[in-house]
Order: sequence, then C-alpha cells, then structure tokens
Amino acid sequence: MKILRFFIAINFFLFTSLNVIFADPNFPGGKTTNEVENKNSFSLSARNLEEHMKINFLVGNALFERIWEDAKLSKNIAKDGLGPFFSAKSCESCHISDGRGHLPKSVSDDTVSVVIQISKDSKNSDPKIKNVEDSTYGGQISEFSVEGVVKEADISFSYEYVPSVYEDGRVVQLKKPVIKISNLNYGSFDDRTNFSARIAQPMIGLGLIENISSTDIIANADEDDVNNDNITGKANMVWNSVLNEWSLGRFGWKASQPTVYQQTADAFFHDMGLSNNLYINSYNCSDKQKDCENAIDGSSEEFDNFEVSNDQLNLVTFYSSQLGVPIRRNIDSADVIAGKKIFYQLNCQSCHVDKFVTKKNGSYANLSNQIIYPYSDFLLHDMGKGLADGVSEYDATGQEWRTPPLWGIGLTKVVSEEYGFLHDGRARTLEEAILWHGGEAEKIIQEFKKLDKIKVNQLVSFIESL
Repeated sequence: MKILRFFIAINFFLFTSLNVIFADPNFPGGKTTNEVENKNSFSLSARNLEEHMKINFLVGNALFERIWEDAKLSKNIAKDGLGPFFSAKSCESCHISDGRGHLPKSVSDDTVSVVIQISKDSKNSDPKIKNVEDSTYGGQISEFSVEGVVKEADISFSYEYVPSVYEDGRVVQLKKPVIKISNLNYGSFDDRTNFSARIAQPMIGLGLIENISSTDIIANADEDDVNNDNITGKANMVWNSVLNEWSLGRFGWKASQPTVYQQTADAFFHDMGLSNNLYINSYNCSDKQKDCENAIDGSSEEFDNFEVSNDQLNLVTFYSSQLGVPIRRNIDSADVIAGKKIFYQLNCQSCHVDKFVTKKNGSYANLSNQIIYPYSDFLLHDMGKGLADGVSEYDATGQEWRTPPLWGIGLTKVVSEEYGFLHDGRARTLEEAILWHGGEAEKIIQEFKKLDKIKVNQLVSFIESL
C-alpha cells in the first residue's frame, strides 16, 4: 500500500509540474487533491493554489472562523452586525472543520450546525424568488436573537425509528428526526408552512463544482426517462442575482444556488443576519416583527454600507472555492475493489456520476481543465416520501434533492466526532443513508436489500474510500 501511494504521489508531482491535464481517479480533485488524512482533511487549500494567492486563502479562512457580534454590544465595527435573528455566529460553527453538521446530541444541545428552513411546497408568484416564505417568519426560523429582540422560537427534536428489512431478515432501525418548534413569539405560522431541518454540508471542492460546464451537467438530465432506467434527473434553473439571468443551480441541498458567491452571501444573511452586496437589508425580519426592525444596524461606510463588505464577501468566497479535495484511501483493498463492482452493478452511478472535466477558462486558473471525480450529477431527483420535506425551491419540489458528491465522505468521522448524513443528518451510517433512498432509487434499493452483510460492508468500504 505504501509503495503504491509513493508511485501515485510521484506521478501526481510530475503531472503537477507539467502543463498537461492530470487524470487519476485516486486524486478526485485533480491537481487540487491533498494527501492528508486527519482532522484538517477538509480545511487545506487546493494543492495547486498559486503561492501568491495563499494569503487570500488565509484571510478568507480567518473570516470564515470569525465570531460576529451584536452591533449594540460590539466595540469592533469589523465584527458587528450579527442578527437581529441568527442561527449561528460564525460559518465555522455550522461547517465544523469545513465538514458537515449534525443534529443535536441531546435535548439540551443547541442546533448550531442545523437550521430550520420553512416555506410552502408550491411555486412563488415571482419566479425569481426561490420559494414561498411564511408571512411572519420568512424562509428560516431562528432560535437566537440579539439583545433587545425577542427570539423567534425554541427548536428541539425528538426521534422516531422506522424498521428497514433486508431480504435475509436483517433489520436496521432508521432514525427519523421530528422537528418541534415551540414558544412562537410572533404569532402562528401560515396554514401551509412546512419545516425542513438542514445540516451544513462539507465545503471541499466547491470551486471545482462551479467550474463544471452547465452543458455537461444538464447532459445527464433525463426528465422523461428516455432510457427507461427509472432515473430521471432534473436541472434546477435558479435566479443568478449577479448576472440578472437564469443559471443552473448546483449548490445547496436542492441546488438552489448557482455560484459559491451567491451561496456565501445567502448564508451570511439568512444564517447570521449579516447584510451584504446581494442582501442589502440589514434586518432579516418581517414587517410583523417590530422589535427586530428597531435593532441597531451594523452597517458602516468603511464596509461599503453593509455589515459584510465586498472585500470580505469576496475573500470568504475565495476561501470556500479553494478548499482542496482529499486523496482516496484504501484503494487496493479487496473489499473496496469488490464494493466498486457492486456500486456499478446496482446502477448507483446513474445519479452519483463519477467523472467531469472542469472548464478550460474557469473562474480560477488552478481549478480549470481538471479531471475530477465527485460522484454526483448535481441534478434533482425524486427521493420518495420518506425523505420529503414539503419545501420547494425554484423547480425543486418537496420530494426532490440534489445528488450530493461523495468525494471525501469516508473522512467524515475523522474530521468531526459528531456528524450525520442526508439533508437533516438523520442517517448515522452510510448504510442507513442508502436505505433511506426511495422514489427514483426504489428499484435499486430493492436490489440492495438482497445483498448479504458482507457485500453491504464491501459497498460501504468502496464509498468510504472515495
């Protein structure tokens, strides 16, 4: 294994040194790939990032970790402007070590790495707005608020357990979270408002994903199931607020954001209540929340009359775009090799597409012309009633979810002690995540349930190697 790693590393070095395209499925991020297997596996810059650009990465990282403060209490205008409502005080508190979030460990645990999105499962009258928000609480319910503003509500979770049975009689108890929202301080929700818990997603490879041609992603869409494999795949066309045009959505659990920049701006505003170039209102509250509207504004001329300046937004976007992808592991293991065969026999690659090539002239030179292996088609798929949340986002219905990339997934438990899989973190293991698949994947899961325990473990071993 060590000898094989040595030759792979030498091969990688030679291709990095030459101005030629580099292709090796064991290096999922192409030349951006890092060979680190520890808590920092998701936190390193792209390996091929130019030396003179690393200072921007480090400053962006500092902003990503920054604890933002209540403008009423802060003595530092560079850090003020939090709220009035917020779900977290920093990007890092949700994206733990740049990895995924998790559900609360106990009743007393806060929900800092999970947010509650709220909306209706219907189209907005204004197609440029992603969903129909609650008239009082907007598109996200916040459990925290600044001094002098009454928080929106209390959030807690209980759990139900759903048995899933293999053909040989083995039973896995699947954990299903039940959201409990109490002490509504601004009145009731609208009658048709739905709630969806969303954990933070890993940050690795975002710049590479953005640099995949829209044409290449849309080429895998098959809404009418022309090839009769029961897998459709639908592109989510969303409003690009920078270009003022419709663009392919590729970020977020329902692919409702077109770029890392817009995703970052959205998170600053909705998760932390920080105004910025795309969300110019300093108050993330409705006109029914009067004490929120009277909170102190953290905007200043020094920061472009926002709470997050244009430079700060650009630096966090750069940081988020330049996080490298970790190298594959255990590639010569017999179980991994057998698991790969099972993965393709089950047709998992119909959604988890293994390979793309990034554009030759992308937004960042070091991310351009890279052969990458994300194992995602970045399209929407109907995942069935079991995972439905009743929350629409542009063309995504309440049962549809974007295929998440699998690269680096085996390092999840190395990066963070607490984690969960799927949109709300319900799956404690990859096996549970697979068993929750329904809808378009129903036939695949029926075949999966025919596997014995050894083959299930082999499939999981392959996925963990990615």
